Amino acid sequence: MICADTSSLVALLGGEPGRDVDLVRQALSDRILCVSPISVTELLSDPDPAPSLEELVTQIPQLEISPGYWERAGKLRARMFRRQVRPKVADTLIAQSCLDHGVPLVTRDGDFSSFQKFAGLRVLAIGDLVQ
Repeated sequence: MICADTSSLVALLGGEPGRDVDLVRQALSDRILCVSPISVTELLSDPDPAPSLEELVTQIPQLEISPGYWERAGKLRARMFRRQVRPKVADTLIAQSCLDHGVPLVTRDGDFSSFQKFAGLRVLAIGDLVQ
């Protein structure tokens, strides 16, 4: 399994190129793609969504939130603060979901590189973006 970040799913739906989009497309085809509940919330918050967005999002399996998740996420964010990194709450929650399930995150959002460096999050596609 691999988890798609909001940024990569939006890029896929927008027809943007990139290694992350290729990875998401392949994972969808292989039926190994999942998404965090936080990404579902972010994606469905769009007031003007792409027509295929809701259909796609509801078909992708979601990572389950396990007991102690919120506490682990809070401690993860505190650990990042101690490293002088100020992660967004949503990014922290996505990272914690992936860490809990041992799945890599496909993203084009460079903010996740700090979770890779300081928390051991496996991240695919950062730095491989087509500009």
